[in-house]
Amino acid sequence: MFNLLSKAPKSAKNDILSGLTVALALVPEAVAFAFVAGVEPLVGLYAAFIVGLIAAIVGGRPGMISGATGALAVVMVSLVAVHGVEYLFATVLLMGLLQILAGVFKLGKFIRMVPHPVMLGFVNGLAIVIFLAQLGQFKVMDEAGTLQWMQGEALYLMLGLIALTMAIIHFLPKLTSAVPSTLVAIVVVTGLVFGLELESRTVLDFLKDMTGDLDATIAGGLPSFHIPVVPFTLETLYIILPYALILAAIGLIESLLTLTLIDEITQTRGNGNRECIGQGAANITCGVFGAMGGCAMIGQSMININSGGRSRLSGISAALILLAFILVGSSLIEMIPLAALVGVMFMVVLGTFEWSSLRIMKKVPKSDAFVIILVSAVTVATDLAIAVCVGVIVSALVFAWEHAKHIYTNSYIDEKGSKVYELHGPIFFGSVNNFLELFDVKNDPKDIIIEFKYSRVTDHSAIDAIDTLVERYSNTGKTLHLRHLSEDCKELLSKAADLVEVNVIEDPTYKVADNRLG
Repeated sequence: MFNLLSKAPKSAKNDILSGLTVALALVPEAVAFAFVAGVEPLVGLYAAFIVGLIAAIVGGRPGMISGATGALAVVMVSLVAVHGVEYLFATVLLMGLLQILAGVFKLGKFIRMVPHPVMLGFVNGLAIVIFLAQLGQFKVMDEAGTLQWMQGEALYLMLGLIALTMAIIHFLPKLTSAVPSTLVAIVVVTGLVFGLELESRTVLDFLKDMTGDLDATIAGGLPSFHIPVVPFTLETLYIILPYALILAAIGLIESLLTLTLIDEITQTRGNGNRECIGQGAANITCGVFGAMGGCAMIGQSMININSGGRSRLSGISAALILLAFILVGSSLIEMIPLAALVGVMFMVVLGTFEWSSLRIMKKVPKSDAFVIILVSAVTVATDLAIAVCVGVIVSALVFAWEHAKHIYTNSYIDEKGSKVYELHGPIFFGSVNNFLELFDVKNDPKDIIIEFKYSRVTDHSAIDAIDTLVERYSNTGKTLHLRHLSEDCKELLSKAADLVEVNVIEDPTYKVADNRLG
């Protein structure tokens, strides 16, 4: 659990340098998300430190970066606006507890059921969201105190520095991989701006614009233990529980999908249930140390992976370096040009977006292409949790619709004069109508056999459909036999109990999925 280093002898250097790069990129994001949630900048910075540290140590995915995120911030803002920040801390604490319970009950494994088109839509949508979030850095505060788009020389300088940052990140690895190209790009651009005394906006300028305070700074002390100051009553629980459920779901979905993405990139396997527990422990800690909580961050995780960070040490380094920035190094961070950080995030966008999904649109089924576009659009328009839920539901409905067509029968008269319907394909909620239309009740002989050797009864809708068919034959004075039907299904067919004939010797042992079977 606490194996911080991978087997590669130089991984410690890679992980620490990668952690430094991630920490630099975390600062403006944590500050921005704090303002989205309606809390002080340090509340977001503390969350980035606490969630990043504990998730890196306890979580189930080495190399994944966690911190304060926009997906959670947009849910928190209404709670803070109505009830205040103390209720937010109580909600984050309860959120963490719910996430730990999800891990204890091993719910993390269900993320593996997310269809691949939904995953493609997820990464594409997040890439677009990350890109759109960077556009805010192209705005400056005018004399009237309103944000305006950059123009003229300021805009050209910003674009030039962004292009330089991206070029260094792209081309430096072709020359050497001794140090992360992202870190080199940030250092070079920062040195260039101050060496040539260029008028480029810095992290400090961004902080001043966000707060409206000319003395704004990210400097602060250690987070202190703080029990949320709220009444411990049922009324408080009624207020915070809905928010906690939504935040816990969003946090786990984003974290587990990011885990799955990094699994694919690194060709390794993380532990989803352990990640649930790690995220929960991190958020409980946030709740009692005055932080806004968080989850996995796909952008920073991609920076870490691309910079060579693979082990838990990279995430731990990022969190500890971020804390050092808050305690003693705020002046160094505040002087970093925003253009350098925007360039880094633009490279993350290019690396995150699944460009192959554009090429395969005409090669995959239209339903899959639709799901990719739908999930991407919903991610941008709303949030990740809604997008994934919509994508899974649409994929499930498409699957049900397609498989509903795959049921048919081969019928013949056997040596005893009985008509045998040899059923092929599954019977489930989507195929029951097609199933009932396969039988000619009016013209069939007195004795009918349905052969289930090549079919499966999968849900209670199928059981009800068989009951309906039995009633139809019974009402016409005909006898229906069900052969090769599971014992569990026979027990549920209460209306057909005295009509069912089952060949016990040849019966398969499959079971019917029904709540009444426990």
